[in-house]
Amino acid sequence: MNRYPIWKYLLILIVVALGFLYAAPNLYKPDPAVQISGQSSAMEIGEGVLERAQKALDEAGIEHFGGEVGDKAVLLRLDSVEDQLPAKRVIQESLGHSDFVVALNLASTTPDWLSDLGASPMKLGLDLAGGVHFLMEVDTNTIVRTNMEGYEQDVKAKLRAADARYRGVDLVDEREIVARFRTEELRDKAVSTMRKEFPQLQLTEAGSGDNLEVRATLGDQEIKQLEDYAVSQNLTTLRNRVNELGVAEPIVQRQGRNRIVVELPGVQDTAEAKRIIGKTANLEYRMEARPDTLVTNKEYFEYRSEQQRQAYGGAWLERKVIIKGDRVTDARVGYDESGFPQVNITLDARGGELMHRATWKNVGRRMGTLFIESRFTPETVVDAEGNETVVQKRTDVKKIISLATVQSALGRQFRITGLDSPAEAQELALLLRAGALAAPMYFVEERVIGPSLGADNIKVGVKSVQIGLIGVLIFMLIFYRVFGLAANIALAVNLVLLVAVMSILGATLTLPGIAGIVLTVGMAVDANVLIFSRIREELRNGMPPQTAISAGFDNAYSTIVDANITTLIVAVILYAIGSGPVQGFAVTLSIGILTSMFSAIMGTRALINLFYGGRRVQKLWI
Repeated sequence: MNRYPIWKYLLILIVVALGFLYAAPNLYKPDPAVQISGQSSAMEIGEGVLERAQKALDEAGIEHFGGEVGDKAVLLRLDSVEDQLPAKRVIQESLGHSDFVVALNLASTTPDWLSDLGASPMKLGLDLAGGVHFLMEVDTNTIVRTNMEGYEQDVKAKLRAADARYRGVDLVDEREIVARFRTEELRDKAVSTMRKEFPQLQLTEAGSGDNLEVRATLGDQEIKQLEDYAVSQNLTTLRNRVNELGVAEPIVQRQGRNRIVVELPGVQDTAEAKRIIGKTANLEYRMEARPDTLVTNKEYFEYRSEQQRQAYGGAWLERKVIIKGDRVTDARVGYDESGFPQVNITLDARGGELMHRATWKNVGRRMGTLFIESRFTPETVVDAEGNETVVQKRTDVKKIISLATVQSALGRQFRITGLDSPAEAQELALLLRAGALAAPMYFVEERVIGPSLGADNIKVGVKSVQIGLIGVLIFMLIFYRVFGLAANIALAVNLVLLVAVMSILGATLTLPGIAGIVLTVGMAVDANVLIFSRIREELRNGMPPQTAISAGFDNAYSTIVDANITTLIVAVILYAIGSGPVQGFAVTLSIGILTSMFSAIMGTRALINLFYGGRRVQKLWI
């Protein structure tokens, strides 16, 4: 009686050993670091970049160590968190190139042998380990200009259809369309047409003689709606991109009229996050211009691939856009017949219709895939009074990814080829899948966030776990003696298993999560209290010690399972309907319930079986 078969002991030993193994990385504190990578995943970073960065830090007197050159990035470890921001600024100034992304990072110190086994430390929330804070500003002028460019083309088409012959229709100052006419009759016809077709435009008549004008502008309310749309769309896109990165419990919210706050807790690779979040990448599909196309109706673009650029230089594409990246509903990486990377695109219904209409009429012509990326670089401007201000200078980089002949009419699904590497294909697919930004954004501020609830509160939280654990250990030893010792060992194992499971799942530990751990400590021994109380009751009823042990565990089993399942249901509901701190509490509580059932039922009984199983026992120390 009260003996486990060998396989049960082995199972418990294996689970406990794996628990200690995967909880071990949490003992190794990460080093503060600065990471340098390229704007594109295809960009290689070599030893030269590392040497320049190290030289700049040496000249600035910033202590550093452990310079590493990886496949796509350079990592420099620092002595303290306080050195991160000064080091970042120094390195940015020394590199002086917009192709580099310099970001704050936490460099793992987990031994290689643990990392090779897939073990990694538990993620900590902003309130415990801090994280990275990005303040981004949306360039709302871009979406206004883009809409006015669309109105410009539409106005030309409607005036031609109404036979209102114009001398010219041009976009002036990015927010005003000016149409010029020779006679008042033509101008009146144009005004009538524009008021009917474009009620959202405010029209003003100007000019004299044979240079009569109609000036069309957007009203303040229309501009505000466009700006709100741009910020809202970018918020949605940023949330999608953060989800693609797998960041736990991020904060992405609007601040003011045109700014967005992004907080990423527990991020290990902030350079990758910064590149993906901040990149304004989009696609445009345009037909290649015919030889007789007017210069005003076509644009020249270079190829993105270095090999194609050296061989062909570039090509002329029509100004008219067939579709943009905002029509993309899905984008997946694949490989063509020759093994080269490609991105398989799926469009929405409207995008598929536009693509079919354009390609059906142009079978045999070449269609270009244009990759558009907006970059912002800080620039110091001196005003008339001699005051220096830093402004963000925007540069739009537009290059051709591919220029392929249309073999037949295309629909909702097609592919993009001509990519340099699988990494570039993966990044492009991620950006398109997460959604296109409605307007470019640039980083206004980047900083490390310390514990939001303060170091004192964190110490109190950790101390609460320690006090609670010590109190429970003493209570169990005093009241249940040998059985209490077994329960205490099982409780310690339970905490190790909880940390291990959270590390494996990538769950984020927050201060409310610590509260969940404290509650788990009490609930874990609660099961043992039920079992031990039942054993005492059986002993008082005159049952032999071995029989009392067996009956105590067997009879309390269903009660323990029922109580824990009901608590688990509540924890799942909390996670489903809660957010932020509530979810952090629910996660640790749920995992703690599962690990405590294992340790309290199987673990404690295994220890009791080792102490008393198979022996002639006259008295139980309980």
